[in-house]
Amino acid sequence: MLNEKLQSYLNDLTPERPELLSEMEKYANAHQVPIMELVGIEALLQLLRIQQPNTILEVGTAIGYSALRMAYVLPNTKIVTIERDAERYEVAEKFIERAQKEDQILIIKGDALEVEEEIKTHAPYDMVFIDAAKGQYQRFFEMYSKYLQPSGIIITDNVLFKGLVCEDHIENKRIRSLVGKIDAFNQWLMNHEDYSTVILPVGDGVAISKKR
Repeated sequence: MLNEKLQSYLNDLTPERPELLSEMEKYANAHQVPIMELVGIEALLQLLRIQQPNTILEVGTAIGYSALRMAYVLPNTKIVTIERDAERYEVAEKFIERAQKEDQILIIKGDALEVEEEIKTHAPYDMVFIDAAKGQYQRFFEMYSKYLQPSGIIITDNVLFKGLVCEDHIENKRIRSLVGKIDAFNQWLMNHEDYSTVILPVGDGVAISKKR
């Protein structure tokens, strides 16, 4: 993981975002909504520029920040995104409408583990981006990798979880349990026979998986 000083340096180098995105960043901070860290999302967007996917599935909309970041970079790409929280869904809908991206971004309201049939109707996808309940990462991966194009990639955020995955002693029982699940997912993913994966120590840890 990057130390705080280096993280701040890279954040300062990151170009200013459009006003709406800056407003979303402030909203997320004020309302404690987790969105991708700046350096992590810039790495993701660079991958998108290289990969040029036509269709993206995002598991975990939150307030629509990452979906809009992707939409601005790839204006011709269709993005399907899933959000189960009613309040965040409504906030995301409003931000997407204000950005005039409602024709490009489709938000599906529901639990990602329960809306597979609807997601399937928009498949296949060139990229799947997983950024939802961390304890369910393996289930999300197994469920939605089936709808990935042969040349597609799967990107998973938060796989280093503030660096806690390498800590031996975590006092908080709930966090210790979650870290154990993330570590188990990382071990499973890195040894997956069908995917080659690398974990980049940017943002909160980004795993990039490509079909072998």
